[in-house]
Amino acid sequence: MILYTQVPLESVLDGLEEMCDNCIEVTVGGVLMQVEPISPYQGKVVRLLSPDPMHYLNPAFAPGQMIAFRPV
Repeated sequence: MILYTQVPLESVLDGLEEMCDNCIEVTVGGVLMQVEPISPYQGKVVRLLSPDPMHYLNPAFAPGQMIAFRPV
């Protein structure tokens, strides 16, 4: 990936090391995502891992949204 930006590289990569330690990967509605569990069947979306760009346009899967899922 190439970034064309005037923002310093340190600012762009700031927080990259602070990944979610207890996050899990789940599939909800055919969309693979990383979720931070809040309860056994509910979690907060951290990021999408789907290669389909249409999934990123769905506001229900936006980072920070609460979703219901079934752990496997």
